[in-house]
Amino acid sequence: MYERGPCAGQLTSFGLTYADLPEVEVEVWPDAWPALRLFEALGTQWRLGQGTPTGLDYTAVPLVASMLGIGRHDLSDIFPDLRVMEVEALAVMAESME
Repeated sequence: MYERGPCAGQLTSFGLTYADLPEVEVEVWPDAWPALRLFEALGTQWRLGQGTPTGLDYTAVPLVASMLGIGRHDLSDIFPDLRVMEVEALAVMAESME
């Protein structure tokens, strides 16, 4: 979700376009869907420190969850999964900034 693909210029240098790239399918277990939907909806809610992401802005989590129809009780069950995704996304983003 957070790995940057090639830009249009890089593809063009090989005579390719985005349409030439294969579509990647990722299997998601049904019990992980609510956390994935929430994580995806929080995609613009990253806190930055010295220009690099440091984590999700947790103040946005309850509002976004509510907008997705995720209740408060369900949110406490989903939050640990959200944290796992956040930590992995931070690792991938840090790797791409090296």
